[in-house]
Amino acid sequence: MDADWEKRMASAWGEFDAYGEERAGEFRERIDELVAELPEDSARGPFERACAFDSTGHSDKAVPLYQEALTRGIEGYQRRRTVIQMASSLRNTGRVEEGIALLTPELDAEHDELDDAVRATLALCLIDADRGREAVSLAVGALAPHLPRYQRSMANYARLLVEPE
Repeated sequence: MDADWEKRMASAWGEFDAYGEERAGEFRERIDELVAELPEDSARGPFERACAFDSTGHSDKAVPLYQEALTRGIEGYQRRRTVIQMASSLRNTGRVEEGIALLTPELDAEHDELDDAVRATLALCLIDADRGREAVSLAVGALAPHLPRYQRSMANYARLLVEPE
């Protein structure tokens, strides 16, 4: 994987919307062609293929590929994206408890720009698991720092939703 490959992959994803639903297979083929250039044991390959399936409405086919990327040791930013996207796909396929289990440790992971995505995806999983108070607490807690006012109040309300009385 080099800068040229990264650029071509980014270009493929940048043109995703131009394919539309009727040409989703062509998009996945384009991603497969780029993945074929990677070493056979690359963790990035199954990740990119999973993203392509996920983005074209096939969460069921994406989950095993995300799992393969994790098993192969995908690292850093891509690992966290893999976890978030796999949890979302698990939710979409009715495996919400697995999604919750996958995402929950990410709440305590090193903080980065994906923190809000972790919380939003986990909130969706929680709502599907009939754990609405936890879901709203996460969502409001994630939103609070972005508000121009009421940050402290909203953070407290979020905490109070899940604190035992």
